[in-house]
Amino acid sequence: MRVLIVEDEDYLAEAIATGLRREAMAVDVVGDGGRALEQVEECRYDVVILDRDLPVVHGDEVCRRVVEEHPTTRVLMLTASGRLDSRVEGFELGADDYLVKPFEFLELVARLRALERRSQPARSPVIEAHGVRLDPFRREVRRDGRPIRLSPKEFAILQVLMEADGGVISSEDLLERAWDANADPFTNSVRVTISHLRRKLGDPWVIQTLSGAGYRFSA
Repeated sequence: MRVLIVEDEDYLAEAIATGLRREAMAVDVVGDGGRALEQVEECRYDVVILDRDLPVVHGDEVCRRVVEEHPTTRVLMLTASGRLDSRVEGFELGADDYLVKPFEFLELVARLRALERRSQPARSPVIEAHGVRLDPFRREVRRDGRPIRLSPKEFAILQVLMEADGGVISSEDLLERAWDANADPFTNSVRVTISHLRRKLGDPWVIQTLSGAGYRFSA
């Protein structure tokens, strides 16, 4: 999952980002509404975590623009105002969810996972194919019942490939979905991570390389 955090409190933004990266999410952070609008034009995000009271461009306007111009991107408003009228206003602007500060981090993660599922065709949150079982909520992977420990990037790539249901995913798409905006487009990180992932999953390989096209999760 790729997430954009729009929050002008630097400490809070970085704390959230650090926690989400440990949950195998690709995260970018900006501190004002103007940069947020620029960022959503440059990158495809699954969810935008959006503070309402932002400098440059107010969070309400950011929400309205994201909803109108990027219909597949979900918006989770994260604000200090828990009044009923504030929550109603957020939903009227098109926000998909609303979380009041202070909040429990585990609840934020659960809400993000739920929003991710809503942006795609209905499916079980646990993905199983070719003996591999991936549970994004518990961040667990098993193959033929054997637990496999993966790094956050390995987990993120495996999730993208398994969600594609046999479809081919290019290196560029994997880089966009599993890395943040600072990733070098000419890096070999995808190839190296795929190599490590194959070794951990074991034989027979379930990740195929299609020369010039990308990768596919298939027996």
